[in-house]
Amino acid sequence: QVQLVESGGGLVQPGGSLRLSCAASGTFFGIAAMGWYRQAPGKQRELVASVSSVGSTNYADSVKGRFTISRDNAKSTVYLQMNSLEPEDTAVYYCKAKIYSGSNYIDYWGQGTQVTVSS
Repeated sequence: QVQLVESGGGLVQPGGSLRLSCAASGTFFGIAAMGWYRQAPGKQRELVASVSSVGSTNYADSVKGRFTISRDNAKSTVYLQMNSLEPEDTAVYYCKAKIYSGSNYIDYWGQGTQVTVSS
């Protein structure tokens, strides 16, 4: 049973920083792309950032220059460093990982962590 467990959300003032973590656990044989998505109230879930197995990154225009995604393959963990946070960044953040089960790749999602940017 593969699980993605997120941590690091919370309440922060505008201009502040947070670091999200997402660790994969269970039995698997490799992880391809990993990424972070977010969903604000009344809006669709959107891609924030992704990182490939070899470290290539992709960012939404709204977070470029402020957020940095990284991964530690030895720990099966993906991180999202969020700086210069804005109220518009308020959302539930979800991690996603494409994990090789031994026979095929399956997309797994974390449970979500709330990020609130407010003074």
